[in-house]
Amino acid sequence: MFEIYTYEEILANMMSRVPNTIDKRQGSIIYNALAPAAVELQNMYINLDAILNETFANTASREFLIKRAAERGLAPYEVSKAIVKAQVVPITTILPVGARFSLDDLNYIVTGQYYMSGLPVEGQYILECETPGAAANYNLGDLTPIDYIEGLQRAEIIEILTPGEDEEGTDEFRQRYFESFDKQAYGGNITDYRQKTKKINGVGGVKVYPIWNGGGTVKLVIINSSFAKPSADLVNNVQTLIDPVQNQGEGLGIVTIGHVVTIEGVGEEIINIISNITLEDGYIWGDVEANARQAINDYFLELNSNWENLDRIIIRVSQIETRLLNVPGIIDIADTEINDLAANYQLQPNNIAVLYILENI
Repeated sequence: MFEIYTYEEILANMMSRVPNTIDKRQGSIIYNALAPAAVELQNMYINLDAILNETFANTASREFLIKRAAERGLAPYEVSKAIVKAQVVPITTILPVGARFSLDDLNYIVTGQYYMSGLPVEGQYILECETPGAAANYNLGDLTPIDYIEGLQRAEIIEILTPGEDEEGTDEFRQRYFESFDKQAYGGNITDYRQKTKKINGVGGVKVYPIWNGGGTVKLVIINSSFAKPSADLVNNVQTLIDPVQNQGEGLGIVTIGHVVTIEGVGEEIINIISNITLEDGYIWGDVEANARQAINDYFLELNSNWENLDRIIIRVSQIETRLLNVPGIIDIADTEINDLAANYQLQPNNIAVLYILENI
């Protein structure tokens, strides 16, 4: 806004107000008196421009966007650590709380034994990744003990119970701030349920179904923060925080008093893709299969990450063929079928896509 107020422009305006009977040449007394003031005035306008940008949410940097959003009770979603389930062999091995393991570049610490239906599961333990963020969300496999554990032969991460989350990005937080003006969260309305549920660690999206089973009932269907099917533990944790099963409707969770809330996780729908793929000379299917599967998985992740805003997910043949054609070594594709149909494939409501077979015929 203040781009025109340059040092040269300010100095020229100041000098124009000095009578021509006074020496105004560079190096003169009046010139040397006004030039430093012009520099300071230019800096003042630069700072004013910065203040103006930081005042409004659409141009504010992260620091000042957080201050602006705090006026509406909003804050960026914080970074969190992944919680995983590990299996030990033999199952009689006792892992002490605080024992540490490593897998690839990440370290994990034992927080306790794994329980199901209130009973401890022999040989299974809960570990927390020591590194916050989403890095551990796809880390499954054999663990290496950092500390000596008597009798332990093998330990393996077998399930991600609660995905870790990176701190909410500035652009995403800015968008959520502006959305707060369009959709007011109040007293258990749909927006209120969405905001409260998505604040829970491990939840990446939610769909709200009011009066799904009569008056006062609400169903929340959730997807985890990796945009995959949530673990049973995450579903149970969200249920307990929102509306504990043993006290449903009593307002002991964060739910509105009188609402009976049921939490469900998204379902997975297995997708098989068969195509007639032409390869470049010198390539065989084994050379490109891994990259081809990754291309399809990336497409499915894009779809799944937008699940919250879609009535149903549609897998499109054109998208599959376009992405496969971008894989090095593939030059042509024809006769693509999705689950034995040569057409776009629509998933059932509240299902997400999981690739099982990618076959070249």
